[in-house]
Amino acid sequence: MHMASTWRPAVAGLGLVIACGFTARAEDWPQFLGPQRNAVAPAVGLARSWPAAGPQCLWSAPLGAGFGGPAVADGKVYVLDREGEAKDIVRCLGLADGKEIWSWSYEAAGKFSYPGSRSTPTLDDQALYVVGPLGHVHRIDRATRQPTWSKHLIDDFGGKRPNWAISQSPIVVGDRVILAPQSPTAGVVAFEKVSGKKVWSSPPLGAMSYCSPVLARIGDVDQVVQISDKGTVSGIALDDGRILWQFKGWTCNIPIASPVVIDDGRLFISGEYGAGSVMIKVSADNGTFTATEVFRTQECMSQIHQPLLYKDHIYANSNGNKARDGFVCLDLKGALKWKTGDTPNYERGSVLLADGLIFAVNGRDGTLAIIEPVPTEFRLLASAKVLKGGQAWAPMAVVGGRLLVRDQQHLRCFDVAAKAP
Repeated sequence: MHMASTWRPAVAGLGLVIACGFTARAEDWPQFLGPQRNAVAPAVGLARSWPAAGPQCLWSAPLGAGFGGPAVADGKVYVLDREGEAKDIVRCLGLADGKEIWSWSYEAAGKFSYPGSRSTPTLDDQALYVVGPLGHVHRIDRATRQPTWSKHLIDDFGGKRPNWAISQSPIVVGDRVILAPQSPTAGVVAFEKVSGKKVWSSPPLGAMSYCSPVLARIGDVDQVVQISDKGTVSGIALDDGRILWQFKGWTCNIPIASPVVIDDGRLFISGEYGAGSVMIKVSADNGTFTATEVFRTQECMSQIHQPLLYKDHIYANSNGNKARDGFVCLDLKGALKWKTGDTPNYERGSVLLADGLIFAVNGRDGTLAIIEPVPTEFRLLASAKVLKGGQAWAPMAVVGGRLLVRDQQHLRCFDVAAKAP
């Protein structure tokens, strides 16, 4: 199913440099899933093997229960924490030693299953943008360490909080910050990032999912791609919030993983709860966008984490409530190349691609692995238990040879740089 609409771009120069105006070092990790929001790091010079005990743990910082990942810039790590059922806490730690530099908290009373934070802060040169699990949104000045404006995704737009709380992470592009209330009045919303003034809001898209928005350039038009409740996929014009296209041919009761932007208008979308995966292609013809299905498969069901794209193949942690596929590899025509099943199985742990290597966490037992992504076989290079485990589902980050991994008690930093001979 698809919906086409006609729209001619008013601003062709926005480009797709996510977190535009962010001038931190190239290897920094300024937002959810990294610089390009695809769980791919620009890091190089990483080790391809470890001692039996695993990589050296450089530091461990205590955190409360939660699933919010770290963002990193200028030698500082930013992470959202939560204190019981009372308040959310933004923490700034030193990348070198893990010591807390500052913190800022706000009252956020509420209870929900799987307690703790959900989202990753988004950074630009002046501020960080944070979405709390109950819907609080704050822009916090990095110099003064105080908020300059606040919003609320539920109260301000009349929507409904999902059962397991709000997990989306904002996008900063140019002078705007993008959020997705997915309420009866607004699907996706753009705010002026400095003032907090609303620039536009899209028409409704459906109820709120657990998916974060991503950016794509399709037909030379920059757009936000958002998956809503039950699996509707929408393309939203970045300049004015108009719905460019929708795809309603994929159904997922609880969408969590963000879509993978491939090229030439292709998007790979995956979910659990029986949904499986679908590849769609969005075509542009003189301003009219049409979304069609390329293939679908039940061989990949990534419940939480966005699959990885590497050299014309998809690699994914295909596990969830029922799925027990382990790690899987598909080609871009949907053919299964291999799957690991239970040996090994990484439960719902996160995945990250850096320097031609996949880092994968077993969310149940806290094992960290290096996998060489090749389509001919599952090639495990190293594996070691480094976390306590038990719902270690938070997204990772890698900066300058340091891998940041969170479980339910700590954020830990591991030295994964290659050693000189």
